[in-house]
Amino acid sequence: MADNKIKKVVLAYSGGLDTSIIIPWLKENYDGCEVIAVSGNVGQGTELEGLEEKAIATGASKLYIEDLNKEFVEEYVFPTVKAGAVYEGNYLLGTSFARPVIAKRIVEIAKAEGADAICHGCTGKGNDQVRFELAIKAFAPDMKIIAPWRTWEFKSREDEIEYAEKKGIPLKINRETNYSKDKNLWHLSHEGLDLENPANEPQYNKEGFLELGVSPEQAPDKPEYVTIHFEKGVPTQINGEDTESVAIVEKLNEIGGRNGIGITDIVENRLVGMKARGVYETPGGTILFAAHNKLEEICLDRDTLHYKKNLANAFADLVYDGKWYTPLREAMSAFVDSTQEYVTGDVKFKLYKGNIIDAGVTSPYSLYDEEIATFDEDEVYDQNDSAGFINLFGLPIKVRAKKGLIKG
Repeated sequence: MADNKIKKVVLAYSGGLDTSIIIPWLKENYDGCEVIAVSGNVGQGTELEGLEEKAIATGASKLYIEDLNKEFVEEYVFPTVKAGAVYEGNYLLGTSFARPVIAKRIVEIAKAEGADAICHGCTGKGNDQVRFELAIKAFAPDMKIIAPWRTWEFKSREDEIEYAEKKGIPLKINRETNYSKDKNLWHLSHEGLDLENPANEPQYNKEGFLELGVSPEQAPDKPEYVTIHFEKGVPTQINGEDTESVAIVEKLNEIGGRNGIGITDIVENRLVGMKARGVYETPGGTILFAAHNKLEEICLDRDTLHYKKNLANAFADLVYDGKWYTPLREAMSAFVDSTQEYVTGDVKFKLYKGNIIDAGVTSPYSLYDEEIATFDEDEVYDQNDSAGFINLFGLPIKVRAKKGLIKG
């Protein structure tokens, strides 16, 4: 199996089960090649602690930990929120748009290090293998890619744990809590174990299961209000205070988390063809999507709003499928940006036990005109005009009816 031409490999390294055992596995199977580990910091928090020591102890020559948080939020998260893109109506794309920014940086380091190959720990059943490799192809089309899960001898996470124990590799998991998790600034996903059966209720109230917040049952009995200000579709303030982009997500995670917001149990259609079940925690992201949608209700005209909602589904599919670095995604983002010119204002929510309750929305560019919409007497809307409008609007139906073509 060894490829003697591969002397240096850059590994996308998280320090989790898969990438922890990949380092010694690469050295065993690629003739003692040098392994350079790269961790893209997109908000994993404590997961990054002790990572350098661990990577080197297991055979890596060095570890890069790259702070990508600001780039992640401003160039990937916020454009997706502005697009209103939610995959299959439920998934807020937390893993999907984190992979392109990480992969891009890995390619930059691989080029700088003169690497012969890039390696990732994605399984052959997942979406992430596609997202990583499409991004790699976008910036290093001739780079060799190593994906151990497609070729190695391990058939399960149990096999991986046994190998790690044999090699003396410390793990933060055990056989009983061996959920497959992905954490970043935007979300935390849980897959595997009892969640593989959709009939099983997730153990929301079990200690240690939820990490970004609490279940709705455990949330306070008193509601909490939050106000978010947007400028041209981008959130800039929380409760009247100017807040930096990364801090906005962090603060809303805190607020949403303690109120049981953003916990979703999904069976999604993976790109590779299968259905997969996962539980996602996205407290701050859920609030941001809801707030942005609410502001657009009063700031966008009917045609633009409706067309944009159709585009949102296509945008979500592109992000989910790993096609961030494509002309179509760039063109969609250009359209979205043009729609956000007047999406400025404040959205107020009441958060209560997992619920986001509208509590008011204002904008200097609001298209809502109370004088026109009122049920009271007004002097700006002639209700008699509607008769002629309906006659013309319904003319095709009337013609078909006269021809006896209406079925019912």
